[in-house]
Amino acid sequence: MTIEHFDVLIVGAGLSGVGAGYHLKSACPDRSFVILEGRDAIGGTWDLFRYPGIRSDSDMYTLGYAFKPWTQAKAIADGPSILKYVRDTAAENGLDRHIRFGQKVTRADWSNIDGRWTVEARVGGETRTFTAGFLFMCGGYYSYDGGYTPDYPGVESFKGALVHPQQWPEDLNYAGKKVVVIGSGATAVTLVPEMARTAGHVTMLQRSPTYVVSRPAEDAMANWLRAKLPGKLAYDIVRWRNVLFGMYFFNLARKKPEAVKANIIKMVREQLGPDYDVDRHFTPTYNPWDQRLCLAPDADMFNEIKSGRASVVTDHIETFTERGVRLKSGQELDADVVVSATGLVLEVWNGIAVSVDGQAVDPGRTLAYKGMMYEGVPNLASAFGYTNASWTLKCDLTCEYVCRLLNHMKKTGSTTVVPVNDDPSVTFEPWLDFSSGYVQRAMAKFPKQGNKVPWKLNQNYALDLMSLRYSKLEDGVLRFSRAAGRSAGAPEKLAA
Repeated sequence: MTIEHFDVLIVGAGLSGVGAGYHLKSACPDRSFVILEGRDAIGGTWDLFRYPGIRSDSDMYTLGYAFKPWTQAKAIADGPSILKYVRDTAAENGLDRHIRFGQKVTRADWSNIDGRWTVEARVGGETRTFTAGFLFMCGGYYSYDGGYTPDYPGVESFKGALVHPQQWPEDLNYAGKKVVVIGSGATAVTLVPEMARTAGHVTMLQRSPTYVVSRPAEDAMANWLRAKLPGKLAYDIVRWRNVLFGMYFFNLARKKPEAVKANIIKMVREQLGPDYDVDRHFTPTYNPWDQRLCLAPDADMFNEIKSGRASVVTDHIETFTERGVRLKSGQELDADVVVSATGLVLEVWNGIAVSVDGQAVDPGRTLAYKGMMYEGVPNLASAFGYTNASWTLKCDLTCEYVCRLLNHMKKTGSTTVVPVNDDPSVTFEPWLDFSSGYVQRAMAKFPKQGNKVPWKLNQNYALDLMSLRYSKLEDGVLRFSRAAGRSAGAPEKLAA
């Protein structure tokens, strides 16, 4: 068997992985690369999730790539449109030829002597081995094996269908039926109005409220500019407008949380009217942006509630019954279908067991450099987007940085780069400070950020733009060297 060697091995052929391939091909055209995708299709999240109404909760002018303008009328796009956008990007740039499907990366070991990664991928029932000079993890942040479903009391007695949005049955028929959606996050807020259009009735059952804001699905200014200006110029203008407004709104929420909260709740009252119990069902106890805000395009969620086709119940589950769910208040919700929209299972480093010279690396004890590289782990980066803005904004910058790094290493004859922390005053902090349940369940296993740059996560596009696009690479924290057993030569193929 031949062990193939690549300059860069990318994990994942979703939004981030396709973007990484584009940047490598554009900025490092002399570098060989492969994209290993565990599933059988391009698209990642946008191919995996098939639940009714699947859409973005970020506008496509920032969720889209910086290099490929979004040209459709809807700024808040549906899943199939986003999937087409990602696949078109791959095809137009010849990236699909670099993708190996059905190859799930399971292990990666770095050799300091050889200055390369040995990567194992599961292909069917076999293991295939690759070597690579640089490992770029672009497989997202959650497990594709299944979402999080709590241990519901009495669930075995329920006679209806219990489904999770991550594993939506193709043949599920809910037309005219009673549906209960458990959860109040982005998935629930997407599912409820979409299912309410054909179901008999949809009830969103939540333990506590979430902030829900309405905005038009189409961006009138963007559509006007696109008709008047060259496409890329119009796209860049709207992209920067949205970036700046997002930063302004997030900072305002941090500085004046009560004022922002009052304004959001005021808008909800205007949507639902004076008789609706907004305090109970749409007024969270936490501040805005302690968790992600949920988006209701064209007020679809509020419109379905006003129509009577959907409703919200705020209570705790006591037990499932044969007919549905009994709540702690004593109320019973009849259901033919229960959707457990209860979140994701977060996964560190795409589920890959990482080691250096045979010694396992514990990500939970590892300090992250600029939110993308890791102390003591050479020649590895991961794409991880923003929690308070579009995922792709940070991933685009990360890809640019990786390309800068690779070109700098070639220029200087280095084969190895590794972040090293020599500052004893740097303290560990959680990777994310979100209070969402799915985040809190996983944070102990995730790498840590530091209390100061370059170990601190900015969650700020403008700061990251300076840090990743324009900063010095030789910053005293990144250590460059040449591996004793490897020259900085051309790609090779090694016989096993």
